[in-house]
Amino acid sequence: MARPPGPPPAESPCPLETVVTYLEMRERPPRPPSPPPAGLKAALIRAEAPTVAFYRFLYDTVGAPWTWVERRLMDDATLAAAVRAEGVEVYVLHAAGVPAGYGEVDRRAAPGAGRGTVDLAYFGLMPEFIGRGLGRWFIEAMVDIAWSSGPGRVRVHTCDLDHPRALRNYQRAGFVAYNQAVETVPDPRLAGLPWPARRAAGG
Repeated sequence: MARPPGPPPAESPCPLETVVTYLEMRERPPRPPSPPPAGLKAALIRAEAPTVAFYRFLYDTVGAPWTWVERRLMDDATLAAAVRAEGVEVYVLHAAGVPAGYGEVDRRAAPGAGRGTVDLAYFGLMPEFIGRGLGRWFIEAMVDIAWSSGPGRVRVHTCDLDHPRALRNYQRAGFVAYNQAVETVPDPRLAGLPWPARRAAGG
């Protein structure tokens, strides 16, 4: 998709278009659980009723390079309700004792999603931990968590603002693309983020 040569004027907030790829998994992958990468002392721990401040730290740090905007613009009460809702589970990846990423599972089927649908709503690594061998184990662990309630399918989506390898990594984990659409997100500058300088090739 072509994009403008540069951001619109700062005084003119402008929604940002992005190509979103929707993926699904109709059955649990027939594989044994992968061990965590050696040497990083990785652990995945559920954050029970995360505080707004802690969730903003996770969302902002993981999402800033990929223009995650929507939850930056939520007020505290709305965000707290979203992340503490029944059926929503937040898991924090720790490596050597510090947060290295997080994933969010939403077991509430979206309208029209079909019975027994679970969404991997958010997933990502902190910038300092990208490229250190955690990604494959992390996504497989989150997939296993999503399947633990026995749903009919698991969904995830990515877009052309995401990491260049995101789509390939989801496909390697067993997801299959079933739809693609152009959507808009709020002007990232409203959330204190720069207008993206590039788009990730292929999602």
